[in-house]
Amino acid sequence: MSKRTARAAVYDAPNTPFEIKEYPLRDVHADEVLVRISMSTICRSDIHSWEGRRPNPCPGILGHEIIGVIDQLGGDISHDMRGDVLAVGDRITWTEYFHHGESYYRDVHDMPQKSNGIRKYGHDLVETDPHFLGGFAEYCYVVPGTGILKIPDILSDEEATPLNCGVATMISVTEASDIGMGDVVAIQGLGLLGLYGCAMAKARGARRVIGLDSVKDRLEAAKKFGADVVINISDMSEDEVVEQVRKLAPPDGVDVVIEVCGVPDVVTAGLKMLRVGGRYTLGGIVTPDANVTLDANMFVKKWITLKGIHNYHPKHLIQALDFVVTNRDRFPFKDIVDSTFKLDDLNEAFKKASDRSVLRAAVVP
Repeated sequence: MSKRTARAAVYDAPNTPFEIKEYPLRDVHADEVLVRISMSTICRSDIHSWEGRRPNPCPGILGHEIIGVIDQLGGDISHDMRGDVLAVGDRITWTEYFHHGESYYRDVHDMPQKSNGIRKYGHDLVETDPHFLGGFAEYCYVVPGTGILKIPDILSDEEATPLNCGVATMISVTEASDIGMGDVVAIQGLGLLGLYGCAMAKARGARRVIGLDSVKDRLEAAKKFGADVVINISDMSEDEVVEQVRKLAPPDGVDVVIEVCGVPDVVTAGLKMLRVGGRYTLGGIVTPDANVTLDANMFVKKWITLKGIHNYHPKHLIQALDFVVTNRDRFPFKDIVDSTFKLDDLNEAFKKASDRSVLRAAVVP
C-alpha cells in the first residue's frame, strides 16, 4: 500500500482552538483495525476536557463516540464480540476504552473497564504511533484490548454513534440501579444520558419516570423518551425540588434516583427524594474535586444504597445495541443527534455543544 496521510482536529491545550493537521496512516498490524470514520459525536466529557475541567493528554484528538467503516482488517481479527464475521467495508462501533495484557480487575472481579493502565479513545497523545486514536479525525485505529461490534444496516449513523459511550453507560447505570417493575425513578439531568435513562427505566418496567433539568428543550424531549413528568428546576430551591418529587412518589419518596447531570450540588437533593431502602446511582460526576457535604446518618437510618458507575463492561455495548434496535420505533433515538458539522467546523460545534444550544452535535469528516 502506498503511503497515505489523513486529517485530524488536534486539541493542543484547554480553551484553545482546534487545528487541522495531517499525520501518516500506516498499514495495520495483525491485531488492529483501521476505520474510516463515518461520524463522531461530542460527549459532555469532551467539553469538560476542552474547557480544562478534566485532565487530558495534549496535544491529542478528542472524541470517543465513534462509528466507521473498516478500511483495513488485521489478519488476526475475524469476528466481533458477538461472533459475527468482520470484513472490509463493514460499519462498526467499539468500546470507548482498551486494555491489553494482564488485569487483576478483569480476571478476578469481572471489571475490565477498571483495569490498571486502561486507556481511552479520545484521551491519548497524537504525536505517537498510531496517531489516530480519537474521533475528530478522518480515520481511527482500533487497537488490541478493544471490544468490536458490527452495526446492523437498520440503524442510521445518528442512532448508532452514541452507542459506545452514552447508551452503553446508561445500560450499566440502570442495571446498577436495579430498576424493577412498578418502581418510581427520578433522573437528574436530561442530556443524552438522561434521555436514554428515561427510555431504559420505562423499558425495565418503571411505573413513573420523573425528569429533572433546567433546559426547556431537554424537558420537552424527555417526554418523548418515557418521562411521565418533567420538572424545570431552574427557579426552584433544593427543598422545593425535593418536595415536588416526593409528592409524585407517595407514600415516602422514589425508589431510584439517577444522577447524570455532572453537578455535585444535586446529590443532597437526590438523597432526600429517596424512600427508605432507596437506591442512588451517580453516573455523571466525572470531574476531580467534586466535593459534597453529606449527612452520613441518612445512609444508615434510611437504608440507602449509593453506587457510582464509570465506564462499562463490554457486554453493556452489546446490550446497548440490542436496546436501540428493539426500541427504535418506540423512542425517537435518531432525533437526539440534532446537528451535524464538518471536521473543519469543530470549533463552532464545540461552542454550540458547550452552551447547550444543541443536544448532541455530530462531526462528519
